[in-house]
Amino acid sequence: MLLSMLSVAMMLPALVDAAVYDADWEVFTMSAGFTLFVGITLILTTRTNANLLNVRQAFILTALSWVVLSGFGALPLMFSDLQLSYTDAYFEAMSALSTTGSTVIVGLDNAPPGILLWRSILQWLGGIGVVVMAVSVLPILQVGGMQIFRMEFAERIEKALPRAAQIGAWISIIYVTLTAACALLYVWAGMSGFDAVNHAMTTVATGGHSTHDASLGVFDDPWIEIIATAFMILGSLPFLLYFQAVRGDWRPLVSDNQVRGFFVILGAATLLVMINVMQQHDLSMWLALRHAVFNVTSIMTGTGYATTDYSAWGTFANPLFFVVMFIGGCAGSTTCGIKIFRVQVLFETTLVQLKRLLRPHGVFIAYYNRKPIPESVSESVMAFFFLFGVIFAILATVLGVLGLDFITATSSAATALANVGPGLGPIVGPSGNFASLPDAAKWVMAVGMLLGRLEIFTVLVLLTPTFWKN
Repeated sequence: MLLSMLSVAMMLPALVDAAVYDADWEVFTMSAGFTLFVGITLILTTRTNANLLNVRQAFILTALSWVVLSGFGALPLMFSDLQLSYTDAYFEAMSALSTTGSTVIVGLDNAPPGILLWRSILQWLGGIGVVVMAVSVLPILQVGGMQIFRMEFAERIEKALPRAAQIGAWISIIYVTLTAACALLYVWAGMSGFDAVNHAMTTVATGGHSTHDASLGVFDDPWIEIIATAFMILGSLPFLLYFQAVRGDWRPLVSDNQVRGFFVILGAATLLVMINVMQQHDLSMWLALRHAVFNVTSIMTGTGYATTDYSAWGTFANPLFFVVMFIGGCAGSTTCGIKIFRVQVLFETTLVQLKRLLRPHGVFIAYYNRKPIPESVSESVMAFFFLFGVIFAILATVLGVLGLDFITATSSAATALANVGPGLGPIVGPSGNFASLPDAAKWVMAVGMLLGRLEIFTVLVLLTPTFWKN
């Protein structure tokens, strides 16, 4: 069914290319036909009376959805006038669907409009897919501490909407509404309709694909940057809280631990970068604030837009960007990374351990959102941190073995696993792209994007022999 839906989405860029007499409309039409044929064939040959997935099937479906959809989403990119290899096309499609935002395409300003729209559509679909997965699948699978939201979900939402399908529908309505509002504001700020639609889709999805090589920096407009910053933040907050707000309860948007933690970290990082840029580059406070707010928000939310080459901001800004790149936004949003709630759970668990060292016979309990943190959640979060660090080290080492220098290898591994987009340095930084990397490095990064997007455990569990035993 997902493949069939993807084939329908392919017809939108086909219509756009046909309207401007670009020959790529035939590529999109043929790719859509082939994808639809495979999708319908799979539907007809796998019909069953069973309507419910067990946990094992849910793991397989979640992982294979991103792998297979990226494979078919790469077809128009490979056969278009861009003449990308399948490696480059798959890298671009995985980057889009995982909302990473890394790109291998050079010359976006002159690329066919259908290709530009297709990249944005893939990111937009990936964004809504991630939100639905985070709300309905990961808590059930107890991935990386996400089971803590089963309690929140049961208390806040299930009484109002007992059916998961209804919840998904409401989330989709909110997602579409945010995208439409963002597009209208972009048009108001001076963007063309085509640029506004594309950037609205990739802003709300916190994906970062742009229609220009210079990203949003090509517009050099403070209003566009303010709008983008606002909607990057909106895309980084839990979508279930928006549902509550629609129903008239705005309090969780203010009182939720994740939301508060997100704004504290974002505000502190922005202030530090602003002060550093003012001192190092002799900029006015307004200009330093403008650059700091936009680029810190873009990196922390995993969007990856850029208005300037922040990799040239010096020895303080770059490590700070590297740290916030890993943190990410809130669970239940379109962002990736470690997630704010895991940082908070680990912090609270660490405080409890320190108190127990000082008072061994005392009873101390870690809390999240004013509720005790179950031991299973603490263990899952610590395991997630461990695996995140190990996989980052492995990815960086493998990329180094493939010939990348230290900065390029480590930042490429980080940007893939955290699903951010541009890395650091002259090659993969905001002023470069990933086209010059060897094919093997692109496949390694594609694996990293998949692991980061699916919260690591969802993929790694498929590699354990126990998973496949009856």
